[in-house]
Amino acid sequence: MIHKSEKLVVKATTLKRLLDKCISHEYLIKQIHAQSITCNLFTQSHQSFACKLLNVYTKLNKPFYAHKVFDQIVQPDIVSWTCLLSLHLQLQEPTKAFSLFARLFSTPMKPDSHSIVAALSACARTQDLISGKTVHAMAYRFLDRAAPIVGNALIDMYSRTERILLAIRVFDSMDVKDVATWTSLLNGFVVAREIESAWKLFEEMDCRNAISWTVMIVGCVRGKEPFGALELFKRMRKEGVDSPTSVTIVAVLSGCADIGALDFGRSIHGYVNKVAGFAMDVGANNALIDMYAKSGNLDFAMTIFKGMIKKDAFSWTSIVLGLALHGRGRNALEVFDEMLESGLTANEVTYLSVLSACSHAGLVNEGRELFNRLKNDTSCATKIEHYGCMVDLLGRAGHLDEAVRLIHHMPMKPDAVIWRSLLSASVANRNLELAEMAAGKALELEPHDDGVYVLLWNLYISGNKLEEVSRTVKMMRDQKIKKKPGCSWIEINGILHEYVAETSRQHVYDGIYRVLDTILKQSNLDLVTNPAEM
Repeated sequence: MIHKSEKLVVKATTLKRLLDKCISHEYLIKQIHAQSITCNLFTQSHQSFACKLLNVYTKLNKPFYAHKVFDQIVQPDIVSWTCLLSLHLQLQEPTKAFSLFARLFSTPMKPDSHSIVAALSACARTQDLISGKTVHAMAYRFLDRAAPIVGNALIDMYSRTERILLAIRVFDSMDVKDVATWTSLLNGFVVAREIESAWKLFEEMDCRNAISWTVMIVGCVRGKEPFGALELFKRMRKEGVDSPTSVTIVAVLSGCADIGALDFGRSIHGYVNKVAGFAMDVGANNALIDMYAKSGNLDFAMTIFKGMIKKDAFSWTSIVLGLALHGRGRNALEVFDEMLESGLTANEVTYLSVLSACSHAGLVNEGRELFNRLKNDTSCATKIEHYGCMVDLLGRAGHLDEAVRLIHHMPMKPDAVIWRSLLSASVANRNLELAEMAAGKALELEPHDDGVYVLLWNLYISGNKLEEVSRTVKMMRDQKIKKKPGCSWIEINGILHEYVAETSRQHVYDGIYRVLDTILKQSNLDLVTNPAEM
């Protein structure tokens, strides 16, 4: 005769097998869940089945049902706790994840490496240094020998909380360092915008993976070194050990967009079409839209946008920004309305793009209306960038008094960007008094900004105010401020050539000078043959 307990074991085993077979079918999972309750599996402490069901709900991103299962487990083990922690992190709920970690200590359970890592990840995302240090102390107390994943998580936490020196100390103290350890510190340098240190560490790495390459490429793009990012991508492809991820592709296309490297961008587009999965990737397509629009090929950007089966808010934002850059403000507003009609909600970046479109096209009334809509939109926060865009819009249109009033009524303190925007508008409208005021405010915040001095110098020169010109030059000299030379990139036969205004002739592609010499000779010839036009 089969005992009841043996029947329950058979039932639990059967349901576990069913879970494996229908792991992605939510309706069937719920039926299995209901059957397990009917069979009293939770009260009979069938721990392995309960944990498995909890893990399934975690993978399906179903926190309500995951918590129901967790609450039904008689004595949840550390794996169950960690599973729930990971679920909240997946749902971008780090605060809830850390609260759950704190609840763990009201039980006899002790945290293991994986739960410590989850807690450190929560602290990193919320930039909670104090709690992060507390978890660090717990790692010393509860873990006999911390696994490399704990050290990696500590490096990430200290990096994100702007304590890069502590991250380095953790790195140096680790006996075992894997590629993830090196990549964690590399990412720390990128987050801290210490690109030189990142380059040095990257070159010291004996082993790299796709994430390492991607982190360094992203660092170059964020550090305003797009040329370095593209060269690094070429090197990655040449070594051929690791294939680029979608994040790598997005970063490289962003670098192409920054310098208008259209041919290079087209080659990346070809790679995207060739590699399985990339052509349908929303992020990659968004980056292609941005690259083509910023490289002057708006029509191709529109073609990609219209061909996308699935679009997110960033897809619409990318095309709106592209239209803005090409001065097609009304078209940008039409696309914005289409986006709202499609059921998508505008985010802060979308509003910023449409405001930029209004600014470039001189659509003052439309910009005012949009800005008021943003302030009344409870789902979006009106940030300093939106105020800056509005100041730029009013300044370009010559409404300087309104721009000044807007700055004075801002709920936050104006930054140097806003004062520079007002300064540019004042210079364009020859308003000397307002220009000097805006310049003074900008220099209070960023005293070594050469652009402010140059704008003032140009204004004084145009007004023939030689005394003020001399004073401006003296101020720059006294503070050892030099005008940053202009930097340009030219793409010839798929090869990028970078040079600055101060570059000597031998460092620039010879063909450029040959073309310039020909143009100069032709100009002189035209002057000789057409003396009447002189």
